[in-house]
Amino acid sequence: MISFAPGLNTVAVTIQTAIAPVFLLAGIGAILNVLAGRLSRIIDRTRALEALHPRSTGPEHDRHVWELRILDRRISLTNAAISLCVASAVAVCVVVALLFVARIVDLRIGYAVAILFIVAMAMLTTGLLLFLLEVRVSLKAIHVRADLLEHQRK
Repeated sequence: MISFAPGLNTVAVTIQTAIAPVFLLAGIGAILNVLAGRLSRIIDRTRALEALHPRSTGPEHDRHVWELRILDRRISLTNAAISLCVASAVAVCVVVALLFVARIVDLRIGYAVAILFIVAMAMLTTGLLLFLLEVRVSLKAIHVRADLLEHQRK
């Protein structure tokens, strides 16, 4: 009787090979958790300012518009970062699946797996750079305005 089922040793070796990408998935999950939390806080602040916007006038109105523009940019950056990190996670999942398929069916797709992993890392890196950019943009809105700071009089 001929068996096409993979041997236990084949599966065990493939699992060992897939361990690193699986840990990477856990890390991407943690990053996505941080990004989703930031996006939630950005949206909450946007809604609060949108409620104040129609009732404001003068410098206060200008400040609301300025901050809403920053929040809009932050939403775009965070959304792009989330999209790239999710795409990276999906690519890593495909890498893991391909590792098993290649081992079971004896496919020689090492280059394809390597390229897909490199693409996953490039997407993750770009997502992290967008996250860094979003943090930098957020600092613009966090700084205390000079007119509110009461410097010591000489």
